[in-house]
Amino acid sequence: MPRRIVTGPTADGKAAVVEDGPPPRTNALEHTPGFVSSLVWATPAQPTVPFDGTDPTPAVTSYAPEPGATRVIHLVIPPDTVYASEGYDPAAAVAERLRTSPGLAELFEPDHPGMHTTDTVDYGVLLQGEIVLELDDGNEVTLAPGDVVVQNGTRHAWRNRSTSPATLLFVLIGARRNS
Repeated sequence: MPRRIVTGPTADGKAAVVEDGPPPRTNALEHTPGFVSSLVWATPAQPTVPFDGTDPTPAVTSYAPEPGATRVIHLVIPPDTVYASEGYDPAAAVAERLRTSPGLAELFEPDHPGMHTTDTVDYGVLLQGEIVLELDDGNEVTLAPGDVVVQNGTRHAWRNRSTSPATLLFVLIGARRNS
């Protein structure tokens, strides 16, 4: 789980740390062991500063932001072997994801597990481990720690073919889709 440090002004206008701890919307998934999702922060399409002391994450109704809005999401993705393990229940896993990642989980394709498309520009950084970005027609790119992906609203999935978890940080920026 990531540590979230939020700055804001003191009563006399000085910069200070006003929050320091785990993001309040962190979910370690029961039905997908090892998968952890944290909504770190969110901004509306027209954010204001300085921070007014109200954590925006509890009010988020969709992890897929509207145009101009942002979401910061920290993910720990377990090895793909989790999905093939005895006792893995895909229906329970999907129901849990719908509950813990509203607005985003609905975009995953039922006939192609993991594949999804969002109307966002995503900046994704692999912090730890190894992960494969799968695109259409079998196109794949393997990422190493420190690699950055700029995902421009295209269909994709993340595959962890290693034996260790992969930790990623994403900034999603809501966009309008051109027809």
